[in-house]
Amino acid sequence: MRALLAPGPSTSTQRLGDSASPSHLGPRVKREPSAEVRLRSRPAGSYYCSVKSGLRTDPSQWTDERHRRGIAGEEQAIRYLLSRGCTIVAHRFRVGHTEIDLIARQGDLVTFVEVKTRRGKAFGSPFEAVTGAKRRELVKAARVWVDRFGKPADIYRFDCIAIVDSQLEHLADAFRPGWR
Repeated sequence: MRALLAPGPSTSTQRLGDSASPSHLGPRVKREPSAEVRLRSRPAGSYYCSVKSGLRTDPSQWTDERHRRGIAGEEQAIRYLLSRGCTIVAHRFRVGHTEIDLIARQGDLVTFVEVKTRRGKAFGSPFEAVTGAKRRELVKAARVWVDRFGKPADIYRFDCIAIVDSQLEHLADAFRPGWR
């Protein structure tokens, strides 16, 4: 972001907002702590304490039942992966508007997991909702994660977890980059 410069003597420049407060910019707004800070301050035993969550608001305040069902499905998937010996590295890792639901590690294997939760199969299998466009977005976000946090010896895999009426189904190695 470029800094706005106020006109002044040619030997010095002054940033707007540092000491000058022009009236056209309005009053400064004091921001409250982010939702991530509040989530990390939850009691011990909650998985939010050990995993930096991508949630920007408090799920207890959500009113849409679909969002609550989605977060409950992700929590069920986390418990499932932990019972299989995985370590949850990230929950809701975001790159722009794209989000990877879970990133799990088991030794050198890093798994990028997409979780789909449904009430029933009236509109098809949850696995069918992971379309080609969604897979391409997941691969792009996964490349960003690999660039930031990956290790040379790591092996990467994309999994899908479908939860229908609290019944979990895990599809390991659901797709690979470049598949159509």
